[in-house]
Amino acid sequence: VQLQASGGGLVQPGGSLRLSCAASGAPLDYYAIGWFRQAPGKEREGVLCISNNDGTTNYADSVKGRFTISRDNAKNTVYLQMNSLKPEDTAVYYCYARKGLRTYWGQGTQVTVSS
Repeated sequence: VQLQASGGGLVQPGGSLRLSCAASGAPLDYYAIGWFRQAPGKEREGVLCISNNDGTTNYADSVKGRFTISRDNAKNTVYLQMNSLKPEDTAVYYCYARKGLRTYWGQGTQVTVSS
């Protein structure tokens, strides 16, 4: 499966962005989907993910109440809605799809939160 992330950009603190992760080559129905991010000089951090069976979501404490993940299997796309953005959310965001022991990564999309 190939993943294409998009939607990053520059936003002011308190603003919103929606990232998209479009898949091709295989339906996402059977994959757990998630997002990681990596800020300059920091390790990659798991942000949130959604399961492929019952839609269970898991969020990092740092984004709870602000970020939402959703999936549209008909469009083979996963979305990351980010609200109330903070400067510390600045990072390159990567989407991934996981099935069993295999993980597929999209290219990153830069999110910069700055006034």
